[in-house]
Amino acid sequence: MKKIIKKILKEDRQEQFLNKIILLMKDDFPLFKNLKDYGFNLSDQELVYVLSGIFGEPIIEERQRIYNQNGDLIYYEFHNGKWGKSEYDENGKIIYKEDSTGYWGKYEYDNNGNKIYYESSDGFWIKQGYDQNGNQIYYERSDGFWEKWGYDDNGNKIYRENSNGYWAKFEYNQNGNNIYYEDSDGVIIDKR
Repeated sequence: MKKIIKKILKEDRQEQFLNKIILLMKDDFPLFKNLKDYGFNLSDQELVYVLSGIFGEPIIEERQRIYNQNGDLIYYEFHNGKWGKSEYDENGKIIYKEDSTGYWGKYEYDNNGNKIYYESSDGFWIKQGYDQNGNQIYYERSDGFWEKWGYDDNGNKIYRENSNGYWAKFEYNQNGNNIYYEDSDGVIIDKR
């Protein structure tokens, strides 16, 4: 059966694939008999649930989905009672999400829409910084890892370093082509 499914995946689009799978499997797996009630316009997540059912994992059927006026998913609920919800800012960026397990995540962005902060219910956080050109110059995590980048006036990356002791240097010619690279691992590429 797995060979047949792989062949179908190579040859067909998602809708045709699901139609063929349902025809092949509906008599063997009662769970597939009601898939037509859900239609064939499934999201990638729903397709994963369907495929996981084919290979022996349980299928979790969604009961409800609610979207905002921008088409962003703001609430979903499964038949087993599990749910999740999300909030977005005026630019369509996610700013908060939570689910029935107690997990939550908060996001913050700078004026250019770059994510600068993330925090979750398990205490994990990420801070990020950007220069005036939108290049990422800083990254830090709650586990103590950090990374920094520097750029020249043309936006070319000229250095990179992190808390593990790794560093790299870059040089460019007047056309913006990388002509020199050196890092803490001893790698040197010199095209000068």
